[in-house]
Amino acid sequence: MNYRCPKCDNPTYEVSEMRATGGRWSKIFDIQNKKFSSVTCKKCSYTEFYKAKTSALSNVFDLFTN
Repeated sequence: MNYRCPKCDNPTYEVSEMRATGGRWSKIFDIQNKKFSSVTCKKCSYTEFYKAKTSALSNVFDLFTN
């Protein structure tokens, strides 16, 4: 990935993943059906989030593992 921080122009970064609930029923049953990737600058900690695709299988697996 060719990334440079838009705030400080630093080329070093860290990539991670986050899951979140999406609606009322997913909150009630604690199903985390929204997935995001984040890119964080290692110098100034500026973070950008990008929505990632989730599969139905991972959502079902999440239901049984929470």
